[in-house]
Amino acid sequence: MLIEETEYMGKPMLSIKNDDKDRFPFSFGLAKAKKMLGAIEEVKKFVEKYDKPKEE
Repeated sequence: MLIEETEYMGKPMLSIKNDDKDRFPFSFGLAKAKKMLGAIEEVKKFVEKYDKPKEE
């Protein structure tokens, strides 16, 4: 996982990539970061509920 601070139109952003070849990073600014932090427990529950191991 790669995480880097970037900038968009003069605003700070965080960009999260799976690796350096990830063409579609997840990027967000301060307002969305605050929302995510406020809902972190619900996000964790969501991942636990739906993150199933892949069948081979």
